[in-house]
Amino acid sequence: IPDLNSLFSFYHSNCNSLGLLGRVRLSPNGVNVTVTSACPFPTFFSLHLHSFYTKDDSVFFLLLLNKQVGGLLSALEKHIEAVKSNSLFQGTDFKLASSHHPLNDKVAVECGFTSLSIRVVKELVTFSSYPLLNPPEVSNAGRHLSAAEFHSVLQSAGQLMKNGSPTDDNQLVLLDARNLYETRIGKFHAPSVETLDPGIRQYSDLPSWIDDNSELLRGKHVLMYCTGGIRCEMASAYIRSKGAGFENVFQLYGGIQRYLEQFPDGGFFRGKNFVFDHRISVGSSDTSIMGACLICGSSYDNYSSRCRCTHCRILVLVCDSCQIKRDAYVCELCQKHRMDFGSIPSVEDGELATVLDKNDLKTVCSDSKISSQPPSRNGNAAPRKLRILCLHGFRQNASSFKGRSASLAKKLKSIAELVFIDAPHELPFIYQSCTEAKNSCAPPSGQHAPPPENCKRKYAWLVASDFGGKVEADWKIANQPFDPLQYQGQTDGFDVSLAYLKKMFSEQGPFDGILGFSQGAAMAALLCALGDKLKGEIDLRFVILCSGFALPLADFGQKPINCPSLHIFGSDPGKDRQITSHTSRYLASRFEDGCSVIIEHEFGHIIPTRSPYVDYIKDFLRRFL
Repeated sequence: IPDLNSLFSFYHSNCNSLGLLGRVRLSPNGVNVTVTSACPFPTFFSLHLHSFYTKDDSVFFLLLLNKQVGGLLSALEKHIEAVKSNSLFQGTDFKLASSHHPLNDKVAVECGFTSLSIRVVKELVTFSSYPLLNPPEVSNAGRHLSAAEFHSVLQSAGQLMKNGSPTDDNQLVLLDARNLYETRIGKFHAPSVETLDPGIRQYSDLPSWIDDNSELLRGKHVLMYCTGGIRCEMASAYIRSKGAGFENVFQLYGGIQRYLEQFPDGGFFRGKNFVFDHRISVGSSDTSIMGACLICGSSYDNYSSRCRCTHCRILVLVCDSCQIKRDAYVCELCQKHRMDFGSIPSVEDGELATVLDKNDLKTVCSDSKISSQPPSRNGNAAPRKLRILCLHGFRQNASSFKGRSASLAKKLKSIAELVFIDAPHELPFIYQSCTEAKNSCAPPSGQHAPPPENCKRKYAWLVASDFGGKVEADWKIANQPFDPLQYQGQTDGFDVSLAYLKKMFSEQGPFDGILGFSQGAAMAALLCALGDKLKGEIDLRFVILCSGFALPLADFGQKPINCPSLHIFGSDPGKDRQITSHTSRYLASRFEDGCSVIIEHEFGHIIPTRSPYVDYIKDFLRRFL
């Protein structure tokens, strides 16, 4: 597009004059437009400049709904004629589809059909959430197959490929380029053809899936498809960019929409085609249901209730009866990555459910911990933020922990205030010899001056039994190399730390919960284990335990801990050199079923703040607002 500003002005003027609402996205490579007429029974249409995706011709497609409204149809026709007058859109192919159903207001708001939004963007469809080393050239996209050609290839299981019949080593595979919530309710199925469903949350996850599963595609004839054909363009180019063995990539021109127009009985497509407007989904004359309720497993494919996963927020299928019983859900992807809320008793047959119901949690964990938030002191003012006391790890301090948690604090600032304090046990300055630690901050021999700025005083919540408690200004050399299991011997000093925390709660409280890291998490867990013994002095509604561990102290006992908890730790053994995943997982098991939420990440001894982990933390905290 040679002049984006001119095209922006055209859409702004034309859409406003005709009373059209929706989304207009403009980029140097094309446009992506979905607009509707502003009325109780709106007419929807979608315009896409296909020259962004193809190397031969420019194609628009039009999705037109509720054609019976003559006046509104006239406004749409005027818009089409104005678009056609621009030479950029010469040869446009308009798709027409009818809908006789009134607007779903909830979906209209979600899809952006209640206002007009015109923006200039870099990418019309975000293909990757991170910069690709070798971004694909769309001119290298796969060959287009018409709906009839696509159907014929599936019917003959690849035998119509003119340049040689596929063999066992050169067979045909179907690749669905859509998201999981779309493929749940409908997909292609050909008896003699393997179908690959990446099971991704969003389109930008597809490149990673292709990278991880490239051997499933190498040497194959790959038939790709998506809703309308747009997403296959970049994806097919990305597959072909991998070179030898990835040349034979084909895609369904016009997507599932064109295919269902050509084959009203559904052909090889089973179920419904998910669409991004108030229709929600479009099926064929075959009324079979492919989807299933996330909770009870009954046949169900209706997304009109817009139920979403509590963690990652993707749409989930929940039937009407299960919606009455529960109001929080965990999708199959989050369940797969251990993002469930523990085992919560189901209301039927005593089976274990995989989603969290607030009422169940109130029953398992005492009511006060979930529901009793201190009343607002400002009458009807907006609810206050959660106040969270943060306990640092061994040989750290409040300042360093605050610095390392700055990103987390920033991302939680709308719902939580993080308060950092030093632990009461001050530790001596120690260093290892050069042979043991190249980066030690050892002072010159005989130095008695204050330590360097990067070696501020360090503290601990628990100390070893031989800790004398006296801190000297001089540096000391460590009497042994670093021992990653040293935390197991740091069991003294709890009474001092407990008295100190009681004072902090009295002077700086109230606090809704505690966030503890490493030894700070172990200390927080001990407070939870004491439970009612601390009532009125340290009242906790929740704890967040990062790289935590359980100490062999009598206070832990054998009784399960009753406190809502979020456990965050590395999933792969060896990634966290200080606290193993097995150790943190055992700590989580010490909490009552239904009280613990687990987040496993692929990093080391840190608190992850990138998506989706920070989103999981936010979802946990929002339960206490």
